[in-house]
Amino acid sequence: MWSASSTATAIRPPPEARPRRRGLWGIGLLALLAAVYCPVAVWADGNAPAPYRVIVNAGNPATTVERRYLADVFLKKVSRWPSDELIRPVDLSASSSLRRRFSDEVLKRSVAAVKSYWQQQVFSGRGVPPPELDSEEQVVRYVLDHSGAVGYVSGTAHIEGAKVLNVR
Repeated sequence: MWSASSTATAIRPPPEARPRRRGLWGIGLLALLAAVYCPVAVWADGNAPAPYRVIVNAGNPATTVERRYLADVFLKKVSRWPSDELIRPVDLSASSSLRRRFSDEVLKRSVAAVKSYWQQQVFSGRGVPPPELDSEEQVVRYVLDHSGAVGYVSGTAHIEGAKVLNVR
């Protein structure tokens, strides 16, 4: 199939076997699509608020928490902080978009899957879900009023003295 021209020194495949060159317009089109569909990645300035913050009572000595540990906290697979204080997680209502995001990113489960998990736990007598509150203000108040409490609020919520944990 390969042919060598008598006047050419290079051996080249026939035109139908050569890879098609897309040119720079393909790269430009890809960049445009990325800019349209991923504006945060393209134009983020680092000053945008986080989608949520994990907050604890100001008396809690923790400053950082592993994502996996935090998931275990909200699924009540662990019940005490490393300081031996009782953990009291609090959730937003199931209809909250912030709860959906927190559940997807931290628990690695949908809100519906978490609800199903808690139905099984309650039915088998192994536990009850964290309380569900209707607003971020109620979550902040709960965290401030209960020493072992942990909750999550939006990146723009006023946290009134609660402490923000870094999640790794």
